[in-house]
Amino acid sequence: MTHRLYVLCLFSIISCISLNAQGLFSENSIFTRQDTLRGSITPERAWWDLNYYHLDIKVNPDEKFISGKNTIQYTVLEDFSVMQIDLQTPLNLTRAIQNGTELKIKHDGNAHFINLIEKQKIGDVNSIEVYYEGKPREAIKAPWDGGISWKKDPNGNHFIASSCQGLGASVWWPCKDHMYDEVDSMLISVNVPKNLMNISNGRLRRVEQYTDSKTFRWFVKSPINNYGVNINIGDYTNFSEVYNGQGGHLDLNYYVLKDNLEKAKEHFKDVPKMMKAFEHWFGQYPFYVDSFKLVEVPYLGMEHQSSVTYGNDYKKGYLGSDLSGTGWGLKFDFIIVHESGHEWFANNITCKDVADLWIHESFTTYSENLFLDYYYGKEASAEYVIGTRKNIINDKPLIGHYNVNKEGSSDMYFKGANMLHTLRQLIEDDEKWRQILRGLNRDFFHQTVTTEQIENYLSEKTEIDLTEFFNQYLRTTKIPTLEYTIDKNGLKYRWTNVVDKFDMPIQININGNDQWLFPKTEWKTMTSELRIMSFEVDKDFYIEVKKL
Repeated sequence: MTHRLYVLCLFSIISCISLNAQGLFSENSIFTRQDTLRGSITPERAWWDLNYYHLDIKVNPDEKFISGKNTIQYTVLEDFSVMQIDLQTPLNLTRAIQNGTELKIKHDGNAHFINLIEKQKIGDVNSIEVYYEGKPREAIKAPWDGGISWKKDPNGNHFIASSCQGLGASVWWPCKDHMYDEVDSMLISVNVPKNLMNISNGRLRRVEQYTDSKTFRWFVKSPINNYGVNINIGDYTNFSEVYNGQGGHLDLNYYVLKDNLEKAKEHFKDVPKMMKAFEHWFGQYPFYVDSFKLVEVPYLGMEHQSSVTYGNDYKKGYLGSDLSGTGWGLKFDFIIVHESGHEWFANNITCKDVADLWIHESFTTYSENLFLDYYYGKEASAEYVIGTRKNIINDKPLIGHYNVNKEGSSDMYFKGANMLHTLRQLIEDDEKWRQILRGLNRDFFHQTVTTEQIENYLSEKTEIDLTEFFNQYLRTTKIPTLEYTIDKNGLKYRWTNVVDKFDMPIQININGNDQWLFPKTEWKTMTSELRIMSFEVDKDFYIEVKKL
């Protein structure tokens, strides 16, 4: 998702303390039963595995109203008879039907518990239909405060889009709204007024024409996370090209407002450039079977899988500005590069719990400087990511609270990118680093993961024990501080403001010569043959330096 200054949180009446596995931080927070129902793998979720959705809806723009049903196919994992389906107010879950029999529903806020009559036998593949209707929450400031954006284009036509990261897909359609279980495939059928188009994920199967409306049927063959599903409704026109990539021929489709067609044809040249750079760094685009689309929307943009949304006003940078302050951020369209980077980190590799959202945002923010690295070189890439450090606030750890749908600090963007940039320095081998990034996307292809899995993978592949490194940067707000003194030809130094056993080496330059320094929390001394006239720490390391 695009950068946020503040993280939107859910608040309630029950106090709890969340401790991470290492016990390095604790934070008093208030969560409700609704937060737990939304954020945890409840017994009513755990017993069934998602196979397939058919979301079949009608959108009435004039009334800001959605109605329809979702057919849910699933495999039975355990003998259980109550199913949790999520749908947020003010939408109403009106009916649930299995094999022609209407079922009883117990409504508990945004969670709805359906009592199944038929025996759920382990291994069976069953389906259920859930019907709903109402006026979904309207996005106030999409995508940060999501829902449905009901806008008009400059010609007065309806211009509508969904955005729901963090808030949850259940803000506009009924589903199993937890990231741990991705649906294997999905059909999205959307009926809209006849003068409009709907663009969703995957490939367009067909368009059905009626007297005063059309139904667009889009099919997604790849696993997809709930918040990555989207609808985009407007007076669109389409153009396309074919990209010859690592997986063969990839369809690149662009849907823009008709008045923006010519400038889009010029501006969207960043798309194949992005694809070339990211396939180099991360490996094959993960969704060749579903194509790639860039879709204009009435908000800034988001990483909807194979249907990336765009609202950056056809400007370079972030709405025409450079988030790094270095000038390098104006070499590319921020939304095209950042949101498309999420196809690898968020859509291909998806965190199981939103508390681990840093996996999405840190790697994707880091992808911005890898784009620059590919086209402008390593020095430009470094300048850019170092320039973004001014945006880091160090308010709380990058990892959030588990099982309550609570993400960590918005520092997961800039601090997370600088953490990964620092890790690149420790590896000292750019090709090895590239193969590790490609390996992540290969070995966790179309999977949901935990922080622990990513940490262990990086420690194994780098052949460096990164335990304290990640404890420092993910689980505390402390910036490692190198304290030092110089006395003629002697350098005295140590780490402060660090976790226990932190011993990250850094590169320094003494009298014009580069070398490694290996600080610990105890004072260490290094003697130079010559008087120390100059001393610098490599800026590629995200640390603070303090001369005593």
